[in-house]
Amino acid sequence: MRILVTGASGWIGSASVKELIAAGHHVLGLARSDASAERIVALGAEAVRGSLDDPASLRSAAAQAEGVVHLGYNHDFSQMAAAAQTDRAAIEAFADVLQGTGGPLLIAGGTLGLAAGRVGTEQDMPGAQSHPRNANAAYTLGLAERGIRSMVVRFAPTVHGAGGDHGFVAVLARIAREKGVSGYIGEGRNRWPAVHRLDAGKLVQLAIDTATPGSVLHAVAEEGIATRDIAAALGRFLDVPVESIPPERAQLHFGWLGMFFAADAPASSARTRALLGWEPRQATLLEDIAAGHYPGT
Repeated sequence: MRILVTGASGWIGSASVKELIAAGHHVLGLARSDASAERIVALGAEAVRGSLDDPASLRSAAAQAEGVVHLGYNHDFSQMAAAAQTDRAAIEAFADVLQGTGGPLLIAGGTLGLAAGRVGTEQDMPGAQSHPRNANAAYTLGLAERGIRSMVVRFAPTVHGAGGDHGFVAVLARIAREKGVSGYIGEGRNRWPAVHRLDAGKLVQLAIDTATPGSVLHAVAEEGIATRDIAAALGRFLDVPVESIPPERAQLHFGWLGMFFAADAPASSARTRALLGWEPRQATLLEDIAAGHYPGT
């Protein structure tokens, strides 16, 4: 199958491209720049020029494919509403092309904020009040009624691995190195789910090949790691003390990350594993920290 992948040169996208190619698909990677195009070609895929800000280019690219894996997104927390609007326009462009074909349309979402006080599951459907992106997920799932094999893959907030991760844990490591202390908030019992990028890429491939229309899937390998354990692992590797940061000082110490790192956000992938036969096999988050993949520089 010819599959268009947005975000193909990125952290999760590049792993997904390799898995799709290994499964026999011909991958077209959306490239906004020459540098992105070069990275996509190096992965063994075909580069197609286009931009998430240009729906016409997205329609043109999707018309060359039989299905779409939409992983590209603007993660600027200062412009969340605008990013969600751009994402919605992109999904609508892909839907216009795939309507009635039965082709797959996979979009990315997140597990953060799914449930309060319990483990979030694939059956949880949070509203736009928790994140404007959630409305796009609901819209995508509804596309099954338009003859599209639509699906949403919710990724753990930490997708870890060797080299190139600029997410939450990389920021925590940088803060720990800069401040000389690896911190957690309060008692640090709140839980943080995680998945290795290579396991996430495998899940994307399995979803494209086997998921049914309207599926919600969780790319979560570890249901919940206590944040104090994450801080302790960073402290051991960086050789800095590990300390509790009082909640009232969390924003001062962690900046924008404080409100996320304080969340108790465990998430299950039991239904996903049963549906797809997905079994994460890569290193855990704490193992990757211990291996030196988060030097805080």
